[in-house]
Amino acid sequence: MTAHASTSAAVPAPPSLLSTCLYLAVYFSFNLTLTLYNKLIFSRYSFPFPWTLTAIHTFSGTLGCYICAATGIFVPATLGKREKYVMLAFSVLYTVNIAISNVSLNLVTVPFHQVVRSTVPLFTVGLSTCFLNITYSRAIYISLLPIVCGVIFATSADYTFTTLGLVLTLLGTLLAAIKTIVTNVVQVGSLKLHPLDLLLRMSPLAFIQTVAWSFVTGESEAVLTWWNAGNLTWVMGLLLAVNGGLAFGLNVASFVANKRTGALTMCVAGNVKQVLSIVLSVIIFKLAITTTNAMGILITLTGGVWYTYVDYREKRAPKPPAASLPTEDLSDSSERLLEEGELNELQEVVLKS
Repeated sequence: MTAHASTSAAVPAPPSLLSTCLYLAVYFSFNLTLTLYNKLIFSRYSFPFPWTLTAIHTFSGTLGCYICAATGIFVPATLGKREKYVMLAFSVLYTVNIAISNVSLNLVTVPFHQVVRSTVPLFTVGLSTCFLNITYSRAIYISLLPIVCGVIFATSADYTFTTLGLVLTLLGTLLAAIKTIVTNVVQVGSLKLHPLDLLLRMSPLAFIQTVAWSFVTGESEAVLTWWNAGNLTWVMGLLLAVNGGLAFGLNVASFVANKRTGALTMCVAGNVKQVLSIVLSVIIFKLAITTTNAMGILITLTGGVWYTYVDYREKRAPKPPAASLPTEDLSDSSERLLEEGELNELQEVVLKS
């Protein structure tokens, strides 16, 4: 989204509707493919280790970025001490957000978790308004309602939770919104980091923190037992390698889409992706959905189209000269070392299985 400041700087031309749709289409393709791929690995290939899989993703991001930098695809920026502290702080935010989400998933039902997470766009609007002085039109606010309500219907089921679970789920949702906003700020603000450069800074730190967390949770011991049992066949190794490659592609697509479209658009895209995952899961895994679920899917998709149209129309509308302040994504993600909620979905699969 765009904020207006009292300066005479020219407003950069917003991306065309075609390019915006293209960025989001690539992002959706990688995201949905990786989500379904993860479900296959967890359910059919008996690899219930979400933190280890996350470590593979972050290691793949590290390796991919170093290769891209070495081949001249991008030139890493020179950061000062302050900027390096910002990167470190964001990596901690990213890891803490994942940890909070995983803990909360053990205290609430998956449908309840999905419903609360669907309010990320609302948190993004509130934070952007309060801290970045970004204003949104009434049409934008109205267009968010069917997106949030649609997810509630699409995930309609058992909504049981504990008080601690509710608090942690809300905290995780707030952190997800902060990630999304800061990622956009880092890329379009004073740093103006290339998407691959941002991923290069974040991946090694996130890898170290994720591996450390796997030791804290005891998952590393379970992985060692799995390894000693001879489960790491060449087929499994190939599957994990391809999974890491897809994760790297998703990270790049997510950062680029975040930079080109903005924080709120990426949050809305995350909600639409959530219901599309349900649709594809029904088709591929032969799952059953209720009429209420189907209605929620339709409402969310319609709301996503409506929001995209309203957002595009407002960005193309003539405006007086003003500076454009940054608005997803530090998002997911880093938005993302893991697409907003990707590890959450991995954990959801483990809980379901």
